Amino acid sequence: MKTKGKTKIGLKLAIGFTVLLLAVTGAFSIYISDYYHADATAVKAASMATDVDISNLNGALLFDPGNADTAMIFYPGGKVEYTAYKPLMIKIAQKGILCILPQMPFNLAVFDESAADKYISAYPNVQHWYVGGHSLGGSMAASYASKSNGRVEGLVLLAAYSPVDISSGGLRVLSLYGSKDGVLNRKSYLKNKVNLPANLTETVLQGGNHAGFGCYGPQQGDGKADITSEQQQTDTAQAIAEFCLAAKNH
Repeated sequence: MKTKGKTKIGLKLAIGFTVLLLAVTGAFSIYISDYYHADATAVKAASMATDVDISNLNGALLFDPGNADTAMIFYPGGKVEYTAYKPLMIKIAQKGILCILPQMPFNLAVFDESAADKYISAYPNVQHWYVGGHSLGGSMAASYASKSNGRVEGLVLLAAYSPVDISSGGLRVLSLYGSKDGVLNRKSYLKNKVNLPANLTETVLQGGNHAGFGCYGPQQGDGKADITSEQQQTDTAQAIAEFCLAAKNH
C-alpha cells in the first residue's frame, strides 16, 4: 500500500512538473513572438546605400565602407528585429567605420552576449574595435566589454546603462540618449552611472526618443520625439564617428 501511495505522489509530481513546464514554455513562446519589426524605411535605406557594401556574415549583417581600420559590433535592442538598425549602421559606415549587426536569438541579446567574439576573430586587420548597443543590447554589450580582456577599446551605449562595473578597466565609453525618451529608466541610468569611467562622454540628443535610434515604429511608453528618426540617427552616427575615430588620431 505504501508503494502505491508513493507511486501516486510521484505521478502527481511528474504531471505537475509537466504542466508547469508547458505553461512556462507557452508563456515564453508568446513573449518572444511579440516583437518590434523593422519598417519600410530600413528596407529602403539598405537599397539606396551605394557607397557601403552590405553583406551577410556568419549570422550578421556587415556594413563595409572599404579599408576601415575601425569597427563596431552593434547589439540590437530587446525584442527589436535587428534589421531595424540598418539605416543607423549605414550612416555610421559612411563615416568610415566597419559595422557588424548580429541577429540575436529570439531578438534578445541576453541569449548571445559573447556574439562579438566570432566577428573580432574574423577581422584580424581591424586595429580599433568597439562594441555598442541599444537599450538591452547596450547593457549586454557593456557586459561583454567588461570581459573582453582588451579586445575592444570602447563601448557605445544608446539609451542604455552598464549593469557591471567597467569604471577602471581602461575602456572609453560614449553614452547617448534622447531628451524625450520615455522608455529608459532614468533612475537606473543614474544609479548605474558609477559603473562607467570618469572620462565618460555623455550626449543628450535634444528632441530624440527611445525608438528613434532604429526604424521599427513607435515603442510603447516612449515619449513623442521632436525630431525625425532620420535626424536622430544622423546625429547619433556623427557622435559615434567623432568618438571612435578621434581616439586613433591621438
